[in-house]
Amino acid sequence: MKRIFLLAILLAFTAGATSHAQQPPRKPRIDDTIRVNVYADNSFKLYINGELVAVDSIAFVPHNVVSVDVLPAYPMTIAVMGIDNADPATGMEYANTSIGDGGLILKLGDGTVTNATWKAKKFSWGPINGDTKSPRVETIPLPKDWFAVDFDDSDWANAKEFTEDEVGPKTPFYEHDFKGAKFIWSDDVKLDNLVLFRTVVKSPPDGQTRPDFRGLSDVVPQGGGSRRGGAGGNAGAGGGRRKPSR
Repeated sequence: MKRIFLLAILLAFTAGATSHAQQPPRKPRIDDTIRVNVYADNSFKLYINGELVAVDSIAFVPHNVVSVDVLPAYPMTIAVMGIDNADPATGMEYANTSIGDGGLILKLGDGTVTNATWKAKKFSWGPINGDTKSPRVETIPLPKDWFAVDFDDSDWANAKEFTEDEVGPKTPFYEHDFKGAKFIWSDDVKLDNLVLFRTVVKSPPDGQTRPDFRGLSDVVPQGGGSRRGGAGGNAGAGGGRRKPSR
């Protein structure tokens, strides 16, 4: 009898633990997000864990900072396309009168920053050898899914760090938090015009534990789904609440 009683307790405990483990996740709140600040000379596209999360909306002038809130999930793969505003045929700027420069700096609210540990590879560069009299550009195709979590960047070189003086950020840069982050690019900040960057953040640099909301769109979170539409919804066809019947 004693064994049966202990077995019953163990089964009940296991069932309770399994039930708890299978509880659906809650809906994320704004305080679950972290801020991402990005400044690029001249523009960028930012992917996190394979999803596009931000695109610089001002391609050239003025240089601007883009700030977005994201839900982090670790390990976190960050991929960025850095774009210098160069003529695709000559690699030059300002009506083909001068050679421009690039530069990217990024900081996340968990302490993640750009530095020389990131991977970087150029895909368009010019004018070749800095020749402004007969300028030409060399471009290689972008690899498919270069921003994906499982993309192999093992043969990419590390990014190169550049100083603020070398990149010359404009006023909006100083109005945002980039403390601890470094400007990065490929080897040549002047001639390399399109550069891809990648890094993997294995765990939050600040040590703070955060919920993982990946796959939330594939389940019904705690509290149920939207009240609008769908089976069991309380909204009418127009999305408004139905008046109680009298």
